[in-house]
Amino acid sequence: MAFTSVEICAGAGGQALGLEQAGFEHLAAVEIDANACNTLRANRPEWNVVEGDVVRWIKDHAHEYEGVDLVAGGVPCPPFSKAGKQLGAADERDLFPAMLDLVKVTRPKAVMIENVRGLLDPAFDDYRAKVTRRLRSMGYSTQWRLLQASDYGVAQLRPRVIAVAVRTDLGGPAFDYPVQRPEDAPTVGTLLHDLMAANGWEGADAWAKGANRIAPTLVGGSKKHGGPDLGPTRARRAWEMLGVNGSSLAESAPEPGFEGLPRLTVPMAARVQGFPDEWQITGRKTAAYRQVGNAFPPPVAKAVGQQIASVLEALKSTSVAA
Repeated sequence: MAFTSVEICAGAGGQALGLEQAGFEHLAAVEIDANACNTLRANRPEWNVVEGDVVRWIKDHAHEYEGVDLVAGGVPCPPFSKAGKQLGAADERDLFPAMLDLVKVTRPKAVMIENVRGLLDPAFDDYRAKVTRRLRSMGYSTQWRLLQASDYGVAQLRPRVIAVAVRTDLGGPAFDYPVQRPEDAPTVGTLLHDLMAANGWEGADAWAKGANRIAPTLVGGSKKHGGPDLGPTRARRAWEMLGVNGSSLAESAPEPGFEGLPRLTVPMAARVQGFPDEWQITGRKTAAYRQVGNAFPPPVAKAVGQQIASVLEALKSTSVAA
């Protein structure tokens, strides 16, 4: 039987998909963005996708999920991102308090929270300490770790902070972060060759040979800033070194006779992010790419989720033996 989970700020489903692959059954996936909710419903109609404000949902419905095995979520990154003002708790988009309220109400066995690398900056030492203390007061032991997606089979850097908290009263084993396997990450050329060649572009082989490294971190932007491009100037230059025009995204792969630097399509970007090809990203190009660029790579979520599941499995075995 699968372990149960509730996820907030689910986005396009990267974390949820990875956790599903690790053995978790989602009782609810809460997301405010309509395009992302459409993506979730298109791929997993059996999930209970809740479209709306997460703070209101927690107040009205969180009690219905008391005793769930895992509470997870990639709470908004802008309060801690180096690309923004790093206002932390002063940012209206900070949903760490909402996540902690959800934990308080549901009392899960474990908690998993994902955020940007900036959360580990010294400026947020006190903030992290407050979160840790709040979780400790509710009976949880918390760890924070920076993980690189490329260490878990993903063809891009994408550093992310993953906090995992486990209830201490259950007496189970300590949580360990997954073992790093950077050798499993393919190059961009290896990963995308077939998609670049899909329309018969003669230059696909040479392009793939030159795109012989992993990608820089995909940047999805927000509704206020960012469009269907691969990020700011430095990111676009890194993509140019891989033979990719990062100024915009293409509707389709290059045609025969194409010359110059090809652009990525949304399906290509989704594959770079670690989504399987069958995962449909719905919406027009800008909205679709925003979902992909802001997603949590499923392979990383799966790796962390498997470690959490092993702790929960040990707890279940202990309970049965008792």
